[in-house]
Amino acid sequence: LSLGWGKRLRWPDDYFTLSAELSFQRFILRDWSYLYIRLNNGEYMSTGNCNNLSLGFTLSRNSTDNPIFPRRGSEFTASVHLTPPYSLFSNKDFATYGKDNYEEAASVYNWIEYHKWLLSYKWYYPLTNDGKLVVMTRAEMGYLGNYNPDKQSPFEGFDVGGDGMSGYNVYGVDIVSLRGYDEGALTPSSNNYTYANVYSKYTAELRYPIIMEQQSQIYALLFAEAGNGWLGWRDFNPFELKRSMGVGLRIFLPMFGLLGIDWGYGFDSAYGSSTPSGSQFHFVIGQSF
Repeated sequence: LSLGWGKRLRWPDDYFTLSAELSFQRFILRDWSYLYIRLNNGEYMSTGNCNNLSLGFTLSRNSTDNPIFPRRGSEFTASVHLTPPYSLFSNKDFATYGKDNYEEAASVYNWIEYHKWLLSYKWYYPLTNDGKLVVMTRAEMGYLGNYNPDKQSPFEGFDVGGDGMSGYNVYGVDIVSLRGYDEGALTPSSNNYTYANVYSKYTAELRYPIIMEQQSQIYALLFAEAGNGWLGWRDFNPFELKRSMGVGLRIFLPMFGLLGIDWGYGFDSAYGSSTPSGSQFHFVIGQSF
């Protein structure tokens, strides 16, 4: 359930919008094996109910000239989502509560808490006079924080790597694509976390249109990408990035939306591997990297 409000701003210019959203999600887990629970033996939380009540604010600016193949302009988005700090009103010591009892451990997540911050910026610029050869650069970053380090949210983390299409998608998780690597290959894990709490990603693309008609639009691209995921701020290193390069093709049809295929080569190793990721194919349906 969600209730939203949005408004186009007149200052600093007409390209800005501000929106707010109050949302509620309820996760009913039955034999689910993707979330760590708090037991000392590292058992997964397979059954239980989790509620997510959050208030979000988003400030964005969009000055691009075309939604499918932008030639100039920029896109900027900054957002924050907050839940009530339930642990501040509880008399439980979450450092020890539920460590040896499954039902108590599951009850810790009846109402999850977090604060989540997202930043994204894209910039488009034509390199030729006819505006066909276009460079696109992008930088984005996400951080999932907590009010209490002993009651961290098992949801709303980041799964980094791949295209978000070829592998499994898990509810309550942000899929962060990074071409040249397998699904989730850049997501660290430990006995307390399943997904990354911090990520950053940087992209540069050269785009060239092949067909630009009203009923169909096709363009080719050459990309270079770098990014990574970390367990938290203490592990975050802006220079510890996994790099890739490749080529791709995008097709937009009004009946199907955006379709595409990319080939990427990962120059670095994924978590748990000592060899470069190498050659990877990725598919796009209804989304853009």
